[in-house]
Amino acid sequence: MNKPLRRTRGDLIATAVIAGVSTLLLGTAFVTAPVRSAHLSPSAEAHEDYGQLAVVPSSVSEGFTLPDTSGRDQPLVANGLIITYNDHTITATTPDGETAWTYKRPNDLCLVEQAWDKVVAVYRNHAGCGDVVAIDAKTGQYAGTRSAIAPDDVVRLASNDRVGYAASDRLEVWRSDLVRTVEYGRVEAKQEPDMQPNECTITSALTRTELVAVTETCNDGSYLRLQKATPEDSRKPEILANISISPDAYLVAISQDAAAIYDPETSEVRGYNQDGNSISSSSVPAMENPELGADGIIHNLPVADLPHHMTYWQNGSLLLMEPAALGVTGVFQGALGTGFSAGDKLMYASDGGIAVVDWDKNAVDRIIPVDRGSYSGPVHIASAGANIVEKRGDEVVVLKANV
Repeated sequence: MNKPLRRTRGDLIATAVIAGVSTLLLGTAFVTAPVRSAHLSPSAEAHEDYGQLAVVPSSVSEGFTLPDTSGRDQPLVANGLIITYNDHTITATTPDGETAWTYKRPNDLCLVEQAWDKVVAVYRNHAGCGDVVAIDAKTGQYAGTRSAIAPDDVVRLASNDRVGYAASDRLEVWRSDLVRTVEYGRVEAKQEPDMQPNECTITSALTRTELVAVTETCNDGSYLRLQKATPEDSRKPEILANISISPDAYLVAISQDAAAIYDPETSEVRGYNQDGNSISSSSVPAMENPELGADGIIHNLPVADLPHHMTYWQNGSLLLMEPAALGVTGVFQGALGTGFSAGDKLMYASDGGIAVVDWDKNAVDRIIPVDRGSYSGPVHIASAGANIVEKRGDEVVVLKANV
């Protein structure tokens, strides 16, 4: 007959040691966790949606400036609040120049975006750029968090419906509660084999609504891949189309069911639908190669949406594409960056000021003078309330509109 199990003095000592070590490790992790050093100062009251400029001003005057070392080329505006980053602090500023809320954290910021009336910030920790926090844009209150293993260097991947990141070896897309809907590329710890159809080098990525598009180079060639933004299993991508492209081609636009690439070999913008069919081809002036990130993926794709057009800017050329087939309907040379619409006009930065474009004529009506001093780099603009927001390097300049 088997003897009954009994606790010995050695068992009790071993249990106590294990419990003590576990408590020590948990306590150390809790005390040293970078998130414990985060400090959120929410707004005293919910802010309204300040909207954007509705009519073209007769002139502008400089209002105030804000430092912004977020690494973004384009200004970030959420519900009319100007979102900037400096000295480890994200700041939301009203169009009048008042601080609405702040969020300070010692970690390095990997990227910051906005969607769903939230500001989404991604931070680097010991496991890469995988610490994510969402903050309600109007109130400055926490709206969600997530944490996972991620690459050390990532670029923005966002639309009004999705936020995520892209790197040369993988990308992720999240929905409004920060739950992952797409995982594509290399997986650190594979739970199941054969989930990922391709493990290539991603060169560019865009997303919109239920579509994710990537360009990538593989051992057997280069491809534009279109896939669902909400597959049945987030770990198993559902590829809609595999389109062979030239090695240097990259994305310049995406719509709800199509994507467009620019091919430097032919100086063409070509649109493809999610069935993989070519739906447009447009010759455009030759554009220089875009800036690459640390791991080889395009650092920032300067795209912007307008009411009836998708736009892409590169090295002085602003391309306008109609949203259905993504055919190019206009090219504006001398543009310093992407712009926005005010009423029935397009506005973008140019040498000497802000160009005002008539949609019907597809031509510049006039230039609103702006003195930018000695600054000579790209200038992407947006609107916050009745103001124009210019991103000039590591500085945001707010211009007050004079109607």
